[in-house]
Amino acid sequence: MLVEVNGKKVDLPPGATVKDAIEKTNAPYKKGCIIGIVKAAKEIEKHVDRYRIKTNKGSIIVELENVPELTRVWKEKYKNFIGQKIRWTSSEEVAIGPIKTELKPTKEEFEYKEGEVILSLSGFSPETTHVIFCREDHSSVYAVPPYNRGVFARVIGGRRTLHLLENEDKIISIEPIIERESIVKSATTTDVNTKLEEGNRVFTYVEVHPVPESPKSVEHFLIMTENNKMKVDYESNSFVGFYAFEGIGRGVELIKERKRGSVTLRNRGKGIGRIYIYREDRVSTPSHNLVGYVNKGMELIDIAKKGDYITVVSKPGRISTISMTQKEAEKFLDGYEIKQVRDGVKDDNAIIVKQEPRYTMEILKKGEVRTFGVEPEKIVELEVYDDKAPKSSWYFRRITGLIDNPIGKLKVHFSFPGMNLIMFEGNTKESKGLVPENTPKDCVKAGEIGITNMSRKHVGLIGVRFEDNEEFGPTGEPFSGTNIVGKITKGFNNLEKLKDGDIIYVKERK
Repeated sequence: MLVEVNGKKVDLPPGATVKDAIEKTNAPYKKGCIIGIVKAAKEIEKHVDRYRIKTNKGSIIVELENVPELTRVWKEKYKNFIGQKIRWTSSEEVAIGPIKTELKPTKEEFEYKEGEVILSLSGFSPETTHVIFCREDHSSVYAVPPYNRGVFARVIGGRRTLHLLENEDKIISIEPIIERESIVKSATTTDVNTKLEEGNRVFTYVEVHPVPESPKSVEHFLIMTENNKMKVDYESNSFVGFYAFEGIGRGVELIKERKRGSVTLRNRGKGIGRIYIYREDRVSTPSHNLVGYVNKGMELIDIAKKGDYITVVSKPGRISTISMTQKEAEKFLDGYEIKQVRDGVKDDNAIIVKQEPRYTMEILKKGEVRTFGVEPEKIVELEVYDDKAPKSSWYFRRITGLIDNPIGKLKVHFSFPGMNLIMFEGNTKESKGLVPENTPKDCVKAGEIGITNMSRKHVGLIGVRFEDNEEFGPTGEPFSGTNIVGKITKGFNNLEKLKDGDIIYVKERK
């Protein structure tokens, strides 16, 4: 049984499943993501209603009418017209053929409109069936079958070509136009245990090729797809939307027309930070940066629905050495033929907390990256309470940079010996919407991380206490003005040594 997996043909035994196909081809796939199974070309064509007829003078596009008695004949026989010359032309019509059919003629005269396409049984014989293209309105006896005056289609594109055709011109090819609607009708989302049939085309992932002109937007996308899995948050006829990083701006970069398969990032206004993949062509807009293009798997984008998960692979993938040791980074960068320049603590076991350039596309362009290391014990480990304080968790990761990288940082805003607390800088703009959540009840424990919520003046400030307190939170505010976002799980003693303006590096406990 011959099937196609992500464009690669593979021979499988009868009764084989999607799982068998994935394993045999080593196809990228993340558990829980949708899989597209598109039926064989003949099956898809059952749902196609547009065809492109290519001639030596140009192309004509026709759209089928809802006349199954006639469209069935066209779908079965259209390939027989390929290679034939134009049979005759007049001011009213262009004819191609003949071919043999089993249709029966009528003898009535009918009126026809410009652009209508007719099946005509010349000489009242099915042995000489022609296709007639109407150049202008007229009436005639075409010995048509007894259905819809013989009209089975209409010209929707290439009227100029139709008027240029002469007797010696030739039909070069006729191809069905496979549109998204045709794929959707012929495809299903399913699980890996579904049995395959001869000729099935299987799609397990979407491959995206980023553009170098939008390094920040590309990095945004690479971070979103770092685990090769994206959730569809919105879908329409024009695009599919992914909103996981909504609210994070990356500035204005490459602005270009949004062709089918384009990946864009909204750079301003409502929905800033959203990623879109386009199903249809759209003009450019200043609010969308171009991130890249879908190279494989548009079929999955076509069939995806809100709530679905899609396996996504970017080529190249993200180049980030953050949280690696200097030695691990050396090996990793060698794979990309990128030169490493060690900085900070250069020992093999030093942990990398930042890199320059920051962005993948800039690293590839430069061919070199500087990796800044620190001693492992200098990194503070913490736990973030996503369930108890979702808005505060988002804000904390945004401020520290943990939303982008496995290691983030905090800058000391206030540290005074004897106060038994330390406070870190926040961000007034980003702190909007920090409603009270997970506020303390009876006591704040040493090592708990607090954020001042919007009920107080210094909203967004972050703090940690060195000892328990039954009256005030980690930022010195009363409990009602404090959101507890997490706690220190390792490296707590490092905090007591910090001074105003110092930087502390943090990572989440795995």
